Amino acid sequence: MSSAAKDEPGPGPTNVDNSVDPSSQYSPEDLIARSCIEKSSCCSALPLYSIFTKRQKWLTIFLATFAGAFSPLSSFIFFPVVTNLSNSLHVSIAKINLTITSYMIVAGIAPSILGDLADNVGRRMVYILMMAIYCAANIGLALQNSWTALFILRMVQSSGSAATIALGYGVVADIATPAERSEFVSGMVLGPNIATAIGPIVGGALAEYAGWRWIFWLLAALSGICLLFVILLLPETARSIVGNGSKPATGLHRPIASLAFATKSFTKRSEQGAAKPVAPIKEEAASRVFHVPNPLQSLRLLCAKDCILIVLIFGIFYMNLSCVQASTSALFIKIYHISELKAGLAYLPAGVGSIIGAYGAGPLLKYDYGMTARKHGIEINVRSGDDMSVFPIEQARLRSIWYSIGSAALSTIGYGWALHSKAHMAVPLALQFLIGLSTAIIFNSSATLLTDIHPKSPSTASAANSIVRCLLAGLGLAVVQILIDSIGIHWCFTLFGIICLACLGVAWLLCNYGRLWRDEIRTRNVER
Repeated sequence: MSSAAKDEPGPGPTNVDNSVDPSSQYSPEDLIARSCIEKSSCCSALPLYSIFTKRQKWLTIFLATFAGAFSPLSSFIFFPVVTNLSNSLHVSIAKINLTITSYMIVAGIAPSILGDLADNVGRRMVYILMMAIYCAANIGLALQNSWTALFILRMVQSSGSAATIALGYGVVADIATPAERSEFVSGMVLGPNIATAIGPIVGGALAEYAGWRWIFWLLAALSGICLLFVILLLPETARSIVGNGSKPATGLHRPIASLAFATKSFTKRSEQGAAKPVAPIKEEAASRVFHVPNPLQSLRLLCAKDCILIVLIFGIFYMNLSCVQASTSALFIKIYHISELKAGLAYLPAGVGSIIGAYGAGPLLKYDYGMTARKHGIEINVRSGDDMSVFPIEQARLRSIWYSIGSAALSTIGYGWALHSKAHMAVPLALQFLIGLSTAIIFNSSATLLTDIHPKSPSTASAANSIVRCLLAGLGLAVVQILIDSIGIHWCFTLFGIICLACLGVAWLLCNYGRLWRDEIRTRNVER
């Protein structure tokens, strides 16, 4: 019963008249505060959201970021060897570029299947499956001698790596409360951002001094190490399998080196009553009934207004960053007459900016979350997690995104004009740094918000994000060179910058109507 009903004068009847609207007496902020104060008295009786210790959580995030690095690394390490592959396989560069297109198509589809599978059968088993496929595909790519084999194996390679980031967001949602989630998201995306920065440099160096086959041998070796770590150390985190971690994992769900996760500590804490299952046993059992992965599940999520707007922000900036980086090598070689190896180094500023942005986004989002809670009089519950039905999570996650959107958009416009006017090379490189920095913060903000509003299917939601971002990136990459040739570098990136600025309006809609849309979905009893 709401506290508003208790404040009525006199003893009154036990049944409250439902025609009385409490919102007529209290503002939305007051209702949020009153609801949270009413719940705060019983917060200490609620079970832990996750019984994993801080050290165990960070070890799990390290494994997730290690696996997640292979998705962007497979793309960016490949760019410098396009010409070498064309000469070695005796095909045109256009046909080699076709393997990039096929890679991106699978990268958009695979997460929608594997993400739903991970929400169903658990993260650990899908991680093992993906790393095994990825490692085998790289061995095949290193040994192949035909374009057909390259085309097919690149798609297999993509199927093994594309969903790793989606699963990473799922792991974060499993073990972290909303209040601490941004910190772990920043850690999880650190690996992919580092891979984006060093991929072209490593690829260019290997192509020049060792040959293109060593790129795939390197990826096979690294993924083999990752697979070994996953088998030995990665715990099952899916809440449908182990709840908050207190329900013992069995079979393939249990890591071989289970002592690394202090099973005895789990047992001791369970006896103290801190590790009660977060969901009823019947609900957990029902969620463990296997069903065939449904790729349309991700598309269904896109029908929600808040979901499609969040992934639209992510997708537009992913498209913008992809177009900037895909054109960097050719433009810098043409304008500044540098070698291919030095052109690979031109990717470094954007990569460093992405790393700093990803690392800094965690504390920033955590600060914004606290400020939003304080503004609305909400006491943060780190133990069991805050109630998202009353928390204005859209305002918390998007509180600082305005500055990042403006910075990335204006830097993109300036980048195009700097290249057009042949300014000193330091100018476009500095602007690339700002683009990478701002875009990383936007990625973290929108991806964390997407995870917050889909607590029971975070991997599926991230898969929906992958579909949109790959679709937009593919569209952008298909037209960027056409636009550069037809309207010039300056107007091409001015157009991209204006599209990015339009995301300010999208963010405004989310901040002002996002919670209302969530309430509408909840009234229809749609589970997210």
